[in-house]
Amino acid sequence: MHEDGFIGRIEWAMAGRPLPGQDVSGDRCVVLDTGTGTVLFAVLDGLGHGAAAAAAVDRATRVLAENRAEPLDVLMALCHRAMSDTRGAAVTLALFGAEETQWLGVGNIESIVLTAGPTGPQVSATALQSGGIVGYRLPSTLQPQTVPVRPGDLLLMSTDGVEVEPGHGVDLAKSTADIVQELLSRHAKDTDDALVLAARVRGVSNGPAQREES
Repeated sequence: MHEDGFIGRIEWAMAGRPLPGQDVSGDRCVVLDTGTGTVLFAVLDGLGHGAAAAAAVDRATRVLAENRAEPLDVLMALCHRAMSDTRGAAVTLALFGAEETQWLGVGNIESIVLTAGPTGPQVSATALQSGGIVGYRLPSTLQPQTVPVRPGDLLLMSTDGVEVEPGHGVDLAKSTADIVQELLSRHAKDTDDALVLAARVRGVSNGPAQREES
């Protein structure tokens, strides 16, 4: 599965696939225009894989779409409630804009910001991963982080089915669509579902939103 598009100045793309031999993936990406110049990105990894994992994250994607204007900690709590009778999932939410990103993660979703450096891409920020399983056990405190971003910086989010060193093999000159496709093809594990999402702010707008959710 592959989706990409623009929401205002924000270019984004995702690529994913189920565990080899399976038809359904428990990894999911949500892309939502907030209407305020920011985009809500969510990457979810249902516990395990297959139909039961997919059913869990489907609950959360609906909640996010219906409540996109809420703060990240509220959204995480709503996802937790929606998945309370499912396997649960690892979830990271990122509110991405032209000058900063705010993010909040529970479980093992890797989320970083890459910026161009003299010797190649450098990690300028890494999201904290709080322990827990959304739908089963949340941390006692949900505290979003806010980090600065500049046009051209790349937000990169991936499930644990993609095994890649931060920044390794990423060519910031390429489109987000090419970046996620290459990362998936090179680094997806054969033992799990896999998904990777990339987003960045371009210097000029490329028109209205093409998609809201994938």
